[in-house]
Amino acid sequence: MPTVPACPIDEVAPHAAQARTTGVAELDRVLGGGLVPGAVVLLAGEPGVGKSTLLLDVAAQTARAGRTVLYVTGEESTAQVRLRAGRIRALDPHLLLAAECDLAALLGHVEACAPGLLVVDSVQTVASAQVDGAPGGVSQVREVAAALIAVAKARGMPVVLVGHVTKDGSVAGPRTLEHLVDVVCQFEGERTSRLRLLRATKNRYGPTDEVGCFEISEHGIIGLADPSGLFCSQAVTDVPGTCLTVTLEGRRPLLTEVQALVAPTQAANPRRTTSGVDTARVAMVLAVLARRVGVGLADQEVYVSTVGGARAVEPAADLAVALAVVGSRLDLALPSLQHGGLVAVGEVGLAGEIRAVSGIDRRLAEAARLGLTRAIVPASVADSLDVPDGMRVRPARDLADAVATVQPVP
Repeated sequence: MPTVPACPIDEVAPHAAQARTTGVAELDRVLGGGLVPGAVVLLAGEPGVGKSTLLLDVAAQTARAGRTVLYVTGEESTAQVRLRAGRIRALDPHLLLAAECDLAALLGHVEACAPGLLVVDSVQTVASAQVDGAPGGVSQVREVAAALIAVAKARGMPVVLVGHVTKDGSVAGPRTLEHLVDVVCQFEGERTSRLRLLRATKNRYGPTDEVGCFEISEHGIIGLADPSGLFCSQAVTDVPGTCLTVTLEGRRPLLTEVQALVAPTQAANPRRTTSGVDTARVAMVLAVLARRVGVGLADQEVYVSTVGGARAVEPAADLAVALAVVGSRLDLALPSLQHGGLVAVGEVGLAGEIRAVSGIDRRLAEAARLGLTRAIVPASVADSLDVPDGMRVRPARDLADAVATVQPVP
C-alpha cells in the first residue's frame, strides 16, 4: 500500500526543497544556495587536500546559527578533530563529535542527538555488521550509503559524506554511490599551491558549472570571492615573455598570467617544459609559430607556466601562450596588469587562424573590472562583442596578425 497518496503537482509545497545557507559563501555558490533539507552530499578529494577542514568549518558555521551538528569521524579520534577545530576557530557547543566506525552506533547517535546536519568522515570507514566484507568494500559502501540516505530523507536532515578517491581522481567504491546521493562535489588543488577549487559534478538542486575558490592557510580554509589576483605576478616593470588571459572555471572568469621562457640550447632535442597549461596544446602552438609565423624555435628550449598554480588548459589560452613565447623569443615586454594591461583570448588553429571561444563578453568584462585597457580577440566575433567602457579591442584574423599587433616579426 502507498505510504502517501499521490497528489497534483501544483499542490506540492516547494518550501521543503529550499536551500539553507551553510555560512560558507563559496560552498553555497557551488551547491546552488546551500544545503537542502534531506539532501545527501558526497565530497570527494585527494588525501590532504582539505576536505575535513572545510567540512569542520561548515559544521561550526551551522552550529553558530543555532542548529545541532553531529560530526562523525571514522579516521581520527575526537581529540584530533578537537585540535584541528581549535586551530581554525571552529568550536561551538552545538557542534557534537563522535568517533564511530559501526553503522548501527552511528544511527544511534543520530537518534539520540536529532542533529540538523550530519557530517560523516568518511563513508568508506563505516561498516555494517549485517553485511559481509571489510569497510570500504563495494557491498559495505552501498549498504552504509543507503542507510544514511534513508535516515536523511526520513528526518529532512542534510547529510555530507566525505569520500576517498582513486589514483585517477574518481570517487572510490561502487559507481552506485554517485547515483544514490543528490550532490557530488570534487575538492581539488595542488599540494604546492594555496588554491583549492570545489566543483559540483552532479547537483539535483542547482547548477554544475559553478566553481568555489578557497585559499588554504595555517588558520584553515578561506573562501575567495575574488581570486583573480592570485594568478598574476606583482612585477613592478613589464617583463618579456608574459601575457594575460582570462580563463573560465565553470561560469567564473579568472584573470591568469601565462609566462614563457625561451633560451638557446646546443642539445639535439630542445626541452619543452610546461606547468599549469596543456602540454599538447603548447606543442601545437609552437609548431604553428614556426610554420605560419616564422618564429624559429628548433634550437631553443621553451618553458611555459602559469602564475600561482592556476590551470589554463582550455583552448582560449592558446593566444596568450603564443604571445608569451613570442615575447620571450623577441625580448618583447607586453603591458602587465600594473601598466594598463593587454589581455589575449582565442584558440589557435593548425592553419594559424584565431578561433572564437565561449564567454568572450564575460572574459572582457572581468579584464576591464581589474583595470586592463587593451584586448586581442578573434576577428570573427569582434563586431558582435559588448566591449566594456575604456577598453580597446584589436581583432586578429590569424596568429601572424596577432603577433603583428604587438610587434611585427622581422
